[in-house]
This record gives sequence, structure tokens and C-alpha cells, in this order.
Amino acid sequence: MPGHAVTASIDVMTVLEAVSLTKRFGPVTAVDGVSFSVGEGEIVGLLGPNGAGKTTTLHMILGLTTPDSGTIRMFGRDLAAHRTWALSRVNFAASYASLPWVLRVDELLDVFAHMYGLRNPRRQVTQLMELLDLGELRDRRYGQLSSGQQTRVQLAKSLLNEPGLLVLDEPTANLDPDVGDRMRELLLREAHRTGRAMLITSHNMPEVERMCSRIHFVSGGRIVATGSAAELAGAYGVDDLEAVFLRVARG
Repeated sequence: MPGHAVTASIDVMTVLEAVSLTKRFGPVTAVDGVSFSVGEGEIVGLLGPNGAGKTTTLHMILGLTTPDSGTIRMFGRDLAAHRTWALSRVNFAASYASLPWVLRVDELLDVFAHMYGLRNPRRQVTQLMELLDLGELRDRRYGQLSSGQQTRVQLAKSLLNEPGLLVLDEPTANLDPDVGDRMRELLLREAHRTGRAMLITSHNMPEVERMCSRIHFVSGGRIVATGSAAELAGAYGVDDLEAVFLRVARG
């Protein structure tokens, strides 16, 4: 039934477990008892209208915001007690995230590779530039790139440390259909090849249907529905995930 969880049983190792996360900003409860998990090799979607609590939830997972209550476990350890260890195995990409505009693309990736303490930073940077077809942008300053090109650099940065958990906020924002399709295929291959867990937020419903094995819809700071795209569409009696989104957004 709409508004009730549709559960899916997946026998995988849990990489991320959020339990009863709550965050208040003054009188506003931005996140209200949110619980979900992401398993090894699993791509999970966290969807909802603007202001639903998605970004605050991501910020708590990334250690940027401290929950008022609830717990976060990564790779079997409590984030609060093992913050440095856990977050060194995580990475993040978002089209709105700011990177040093004056650095050339190869310089920028090299800086992050050294920050992450990679054993062979130059080899890793070269491999990722080839993987994301960034070679022709090597000598361009990040601030001179188009928004779509910056999105690809953000994705390259997020893969540098070979994270066990990849958090992606609108991972193909600003990409044209061809490049967006190739980036989705790349991320799907990465999840399958490495067992990398991914948590994705997106307003591109066909993208979520294609990539995510499980989807959590958030409204008013709470998870109001969970399941695969097909399960959710069936529960709401609609044809696709976009129609589910509209039902959730309009209450």
C-alpha cells in the first residue's frame, strides 16, 4: 500500500547501516528517524522532493553533520567511534561541490590522490582519466570547464581512493544523454566488478530505475516507501517511478 514499506531481501554484506537518524535545526526536524542500509555491490537510491531531508541525511553519513540521535555504522564499525578509519573508505561526488578552480585537471586529481595517500598516485590518476575520457581536458583549468565536464572530474575524484562506499548526489547532472549513459554504465560496472556500495540521490527517475536495486522515498524527513522500482510502482498502482515520485511529492 502507498506509504508502507515494500521490503526486499538481499543477502549481501552490509557496508552502511543508518538507524533512526534524527536531525533538528531549531524548531524544524529535517530528518526524523530515518533507517536504511546499503549492501556490498548494491546501488541504493534515496529520493524525494526538495527539502525532504535527503541532503541532511547525506551530510550525516559523510560526517559533515552530527545526528541529534541515531547511529551510523560503516563496514561494521560505529562512525562516531571510528570516524577517520570509516571515512577514509568513503568518497563523494556532487555537481554543486566546489573544487579548486585554478588547478588544471591533472593537477587537481593529483592533489586529491596525494591527500588520499595513494601508493601510486600518478598511475591511479592516469587510469581514471582514461576511464572517464578526460585526457583532452588534462591541461584545462577546472574553472574553465563546462558544467558537464566538471561533473566527470568530480566522478574521477570520487573514485581515486577506490572507496568501499560511494555517495553520489545527482551523479550525471549536466551530462548530455550520450555521456550520461556512459557514466551510468561505468558506475554499474564498478559496483559489479569491485563490490563497491553506492548511495545515490537523483531527480532523474529513468536513471534511478536503471541503476538502483532498492529505492527509499523520503518526505517530510521520513522514509515513506521502500522497494525496487517495480515494487514501488505496483504498490502505488502506477506505471513507473516518476509517477511514484509525483504521488510522494504531492502527498
